[in-house]
Amino acid sequence: MKRTAITSKDAAAIGPYSHGIDADGLIFLSGQSPEDPVTLEIPEGGVQVQTQQCFDNLLAVLKEAGLTFDDVQKVNVYLTDMDDFAAMNEVYKKQFAQPYPARTTVGVASLPLGAKVEIEMIAKK
Repeated sequence: MKRTAITSKDAAAIGPYSHGIDADGLIFLSGQSPEDPVTLEIPEGGVQVQTQQCFDNLLAVLKEAGLTFDDVQKVNVYLTDMDDFAAMNEVYKKQFAQPYPARTTVGVASLPLGAKVEIEMIAKK
């Protein structure tokens, strides 16, 4: 299976990885932290602001692949505090139309740059 990188100038990468990979029409998007691609900083304002920035970064990568949130099949959400689940979910549900993608949400000890949330996706062309 051929692996083709997808890169967006509107999403940041803080390590040696691709923003996304196109593997024969399955698009694997790397986890995006809420890092602002211009300032390279985590925005202030809590988990809702950070969740929206994650989605903005992911949408930039999807657009580079010619896709939208309608093409997303699976989402993984990582939270450093599961008490933020409801606040994250308020932003999450505005990104997708029903039927919603499959999703897993897990609590983690920490995330890069002190982020409260990180989100990764799998989409299909």
